[in-house]
Amino acid sequence: MILYHQEMRRLSPAMLLPCCAALLAGMPVAQQAPGAPAAHARKSSALEGVLGNGLYRNPSFGFTYKIPYGWVERTAAMRENDTAQAATDPAKAQVLLAVFERPPEATGQTVNSAVVIAVESVSSYPGLKSAADYFGPLQEVITAKGFKVVNDPYEFTIGGKQLARCDFSRDQAKLTLHQTSLVMLRNGYVVSFTFLGGSDDEVDELLEGLSFASSARSGSARSPAPKK
Repeated sequence: MILYHQEMRRLSPAMLLPCCAALLAGMPVAQQAPGAPAAHARKSSALEGVLGNGLYRNPSFGFTYKIPYGWVERTAAMRENDTAQAATDPAKAQVLLAVFERPPEATGQTVNSAVVIAVESVSSYPGLKSAADYFGPLQEVITAKGFKVVNDPYEFTIGGKQLARCDFSRDQAKLTLHQTSLVMLRNGYVVSFTFLGGSDDEVDELLEGLSFASSARSGSARSPAPKK
């Protein structure tokens, strides 16, 4: 995710994003057949949630994410180097879900859109009082890598769940990367949702796949984003 911590810096030195080019180019992952479901059913711990039939469910944090049809999953590849360390260090950041429009190792003329969801212990950030505070150090680091802040942190509601949101963009060759990150605090953890696309509209479409337990009762209404 765009997390400002040592784990994410190690994973994505080029862009401070889990979906950065430097990380994706080196992923030792298998190809998935075009048009196939994004992932097969996979059992995991309560913290990690369950992924199956194109839907990721995480009861621990009360949300689901509907993966766009035909996308590829790379969650295991992004966390495989950290499995042993995470087992002995509960505060260590962990990728819960990483999905991409096309295999990261495949070249293309457009932005390889992605969704990455990660979690880490609040104890990693002494003095953290709100989800919006999480963006403080992040902005300084990510702008140093060529990104610009399109919208400073603001409240964003999905159904009945309030999160903190911040929007970024970066010009790269003939493309512009658009990134939106959502953050919430729950059960002693920081949960971050990173959406990357080739346009604001594409990012907004990716956001539509995210829902929370309260959304079933209150609908999928979302608070409007400020003008960019």
